Amino acid sequence: MKQEDDLDKTVRMRIRSLRKSRGWSLDALAQRALMSPSNLSRIETGARTLSLHQLTSLARALNISLDQLTESDDAADVVIRPQQDEHRGLTTWLLSRADGPGSTVAKMRITDESLDPGSVRLGVHPGREWFTVLSGTVMLLLGSRAIRVETGHAAEFSTMTPHAVKAHGGPAEILCILDRERRHPHLDPPE
Repeated sequence: MKQEDDLDKTVRMRIRSLRKSRGWSLDALAQRALMSPSNLSRIETGARTLSLHQLTSLARALNISLDQLTESDDAADVVIRPQQDEHRGLTTWLLSRADGPGSTVAKMRITDESLDPGSVRLGVHPGREWFTVLSGTVMLLLGSRAIRVETGHAAEFSTMTPHAVKAHGGPAEILCILDRERRHPHLDPPE
């Protein structure tokens, strides 16, 4: 029961906060949601029980999905813990949810500097990749080319070209965005 009460309070706070962040009065949002300002006021303050019909109207009026309006505040979702792969010299923080829409966003710390052709495995997968170097320098191995990318610079390429990213001259950190249409072998544990 407490979880339901907490979610109820959260939804009410979201409605009020979203209304205020848009600079709308009670009258303005009530008009958009096809309800009276007094009903909206009672919804925001908890004096009126929330109904699915009202939530649907309010979500539409606020231009968000019903899921966004009613999603749970799960404290476990707040902390992003790194995934370490010592074998590949890679620590990854997945910054986007695996089940969310769009692209995968990750921060990576790369310590592996080996550029020995026998030890570097170039991968391919459908899609595109983009990254920016937050610190250090990386070598982007792209087909037969080795491209040096320094702090503050970015790279974007088709992932159908065999590729790998290695540290150069010490550890490096990158922020990358990967097309989520397919698997991303460099985020998965080695086979």
